Amino acid sequence: MPDIAFILAGFAVGLIVGLTGVGGGSLMTPILIFFFGVKPHLAIGTDLLFAAFTKMGGTVSLARQRLVPWRVVGQLCAGSIPAALLTLAALQKLGPASAFAQSLMTTTLGVALLLTAAAMFYKAARGKQLPRHVPEGQMHNAMRARHWSLPVLFGAVIGSLVTLTSVGAGAIGVSVLLLLFPLLPLPRIVAADIAYAVPLTLVAGLGHASLGSVDWPLLVQLLAGSLPGIWLGTRLMRHTPERLVRSALSVLLAYAGLKLMAF
Repeated sequence: MPDIAFILAGFAVGLIVGLTGVGGGSLMTPILIFFFGVKPHLAIGTDLLFAAFTKMGGTVSLARQRLVPWRVVGQLCAGSIPAALLTLAALQKLGPASAFAQSLMTTTLGVALLLTAAAMFYKAARGKQLPRHVPEGQMHNAMRARHWSLPVLFGAVIGSLVTLTSVGAGAIGVSVLLLLFPLLPLPRIVAADIAYAVPLTLVAGLGHASLGSVDWPLLVQLLAGSLPGIWLGTRLMRHTPERLVRSALSVLLAYAGLKLMAF
């Protein structure tokens, strides 16, 4: 019997991810731990596959709108996928359900949420508004990073963080992409952030599944809500009051991060 609360939670998180590029791990993992009492290693493993399939749906919608900068996505994946595999190997040695691994996951998750909240608040309060469109002739230059190695290095850091906590590919990702690709319009920044998270969270999630850290029935119920939610969110992205949504999310994530660090 499906639990409507899980479906509604999936829909809400999917909608927010579609609107802002933020909210997959940073919202769903704390919701699973605090509201539904799921153990941290199961919450993280389940959320990684939840994020993979949810953002896959969003990527399809964004690709049809021709918003995904695939060159940027490829550079990020070149760093994030190898880093995810190395982190999974370390987790396998530790044992994901061990007391040390659980403590490491919750503490790192708390820190990641606080960093995410800070990045979102800064962007909402002080960040300059990006253009929504760039002429096609200038798009090639807009997809050039300040240095070719920076997206790869950034991808590696996020790959490890996401594999360990399921958090980092959202607000932290968007904030760094804004610094690396300052000429790229905001809808394309969000699209790149959603698209590169798909292979990363899929690899990390399948790795967690091989360690027994995925609750499959729970995953199905979350996806039943999130896929319609992210489809709707990506359609409404161009019209969302960005600063209001990000400010509210930053407060919520800071609260969740502090609670996790004291968990």
